[in-house]
Amino acid sequence: MTNDKGQMTNLFKVFLIAVILIGINLASPFPNAANCAPQDTDLGVCAAPQKLPAARRQASYLIKQIRADLATVEERIRNVPFLAEVEAGNASLEQIASVAAEQYSIIRSDWSSFAQMTARFDDPQSRQFFGGIASGEAIALQLLLDFAESVGLDEQDLRAYEPRPKGQTYPSRVAWIAANANRAAAGASFLANFPVFGENMGRLRDALVNVYGFSPEEVAFFSLFAEPSPGFEENAIEVIAAGLRRGACPIEVQRSARLLQSYELDFWQAVGESPGSPLPVVRKIH
Repeated sequence: MTNDKGQMTNLFKVFLIAVILIGINLASPFPNAANCAPQDTDLGVCAAPQKLPAARRQASYLIKQIRADLATVEERIRNVPFLAEVEAGNASLEQIASVAAEQYSIIRSDWSSFAQMTARFDDPQSRQFFGGIASGEAIALQLLLDFAESVGLDEQDLRAYEPRPKGQTYPSRVAWIAANANRAAAGASFLANFPVFGENMGRLRDALVNVYGFSPEEVAFFSLFAEPSPGFEENAIEVIAAGLRRGACPIEVQRSARLLQSYELDFWQAVGESPGSPLPVVRKIH
């Protein structure tokens, strides 16, 4: 009798679990959500160009429109007070080092995000484009550590640094793009974003050499971003065109670029504030 009751209890538990699982699947609109990948039609099915030349023309037009739309925010990025302070020699070494400290968190996050995009977007153009950016992040991380060493910081110091929340909105958005955006929106976002970031990094590099006395070798981290990569724009256009042919909506492409550029502004405003936590900087004398 006891064994019968135990068997009945076990059967009831199995039945109850089965009912719960069935209920969860019925309640969820995406029963196979774990196996679904975001499509390139985020805002509905948009008219997709059938031929590659038409898609390239549409991609080029979109980028031209995006750049015009973002001109105002880019001017704000170029004119943040922090850059003027560095160029005038009025920024402290700790303030300048905090750029590297913030970038330490950003690069490690972005490296992972671009690796995810390389795996997610499986066409040859996208793999080359996002894979190349991921490789660049690996190089940037080592050059960043070299710059940190020139001001007396090691990787442990960078790990211990507490980033400013506003300084980290950019990599948060990149991570969102990696998980959710279509390839056209992703490609356009970085094509629109990288040039103004490179301009500012070039200005920092020049000021560090001409005003603060750093050697060109010590500021190679800033030079890496300041110099445009050959073929970057052409490769990006191919990625955007590939996404448009899959039905990516232009409005989503424009929105993604606008948001990322706004978070770029966040970064440059944040580095003009007090560092998130003290940095034990010491300038080495050569």
